[in-house]
Amino acid sequence: MGLDEAADVVTGGVFAHAVEPRSGAQAAAHHFEHGLCLNCGTALIDAHCHRCGQAGHVHRTAGAFFHDVLHGVFHFEGKAWRTLPMLVLHPGALTRRYVAGERARFVSPIALFLFSVFLLFAVLAQLPMFHFGDSALLKPGAGLSEVQAQVASQQQATNAALVDLRATLAKQQRADTPDAAAIRLAARRIAEEQQKLDGLRSAERVLPRVKTETHNPEDWIGAMVEHAKENPKLLLYKLKISGYKYSWALIPLSLPFLWLLFPFSRRFGFYDHSVFTTYSLTFMSLLTIATALLITAGASSGIVIVAFAAAIVHIYKQLKGAYSLSRGGALVRTVILTTCICWIIVPMFVTGLLYLGLAD
Repeated sequence: MGLDEAADVVTGGVFAHAVEPRSGAQAAAHHFEHGLCLNCGTALIDAHCHRCGQAGHVHRTAGAFFHDVLHGVFHFEGKAWRTLPMLVLHPGALTRRYVAGERARFVSPIALFLFSVFLLFAVLAQLPMFHFGDSALLKPGAGLSEVQAQVASQQQATNAALVDLRATLAKQQRADTPDAAAIRLAARRIAEEQQKLDGLRSAERVLPRVKTETHNPEDWIGAMVEHAKENPKLLLYKLKISGYKYSWALIPLSLPFLWLLFPFSRRFGFYDHSVFTTYSLTFMSLLTIATALLITAGASSGIVIVAFAAAIVHIYKQLKGAYSLSRGGALVRTVILTTCICWIIVPMFVTGLLYLGLAD
């Protein structure tokens, strides 16, 4: 894993650690050593200030700082080891218990989601199937126009070489004592350069023309499409970066469709659906990581079908447990939600990424 990707994982852990509160037992384990809160000056009566919430004990050592980082990345204060098994095996119970108020026992959905997304893109960036290389095509301004410029430059160089070679051949042929070997060499080199020039001309004809005319300001879609056609690899790179930045947008995109599964229900509100969606997206991120690693390790393409089936089963189990549904009710809603994900939510998300990638 490269330095950038390792930094992403650490950043994800730190972000998740920042939004994830300590569990009650661990908070009590931190002793306080000052009579007054160092933040607001209130007299301390427990491990944390009852007025502003700051811990009574504050560390000022480098070791303690890096200990916090390691906790943020690997431990989530220990609650991850209770949360992850339930997320995989009993997602409905995890969602229901978290919504019901068991917050200190489990990692909050947004904290786990942040870390899983950072980890997802950090891992995928190292795999060949998602690696675009360091080609110059990834640089803004490169692409088809650069290739055409190179072809034109090589044509000019080849034409100049042909002029020199023909002049050399003519000089050898006019000599009082022509050198047969030199004449054959010059003729052969002329034939080689001519063949090279013919190939460059063929390439120039095959390459699409770059439109130099100014686009209609109102035709911004056409302008973006032309830009993407000129450099598709750069577009893919931008899509990867945009997916990394805006993966959180899947949460608000999914909420209306979950609400439609329980229209006008007083039992379940948007908070319930938000917890459901965020935990579900976390599982899908982890499933994607596992699937990509298995494919890289040599697993057959059939693993993708298995992963898709596992995702559907997970949605079914989470719906059934989180919303206390019957098997039939959970199955019907699973079919509806899976259809919405495949044909509405994901296409909307990808369309947004395409817009962001084309707009730059």
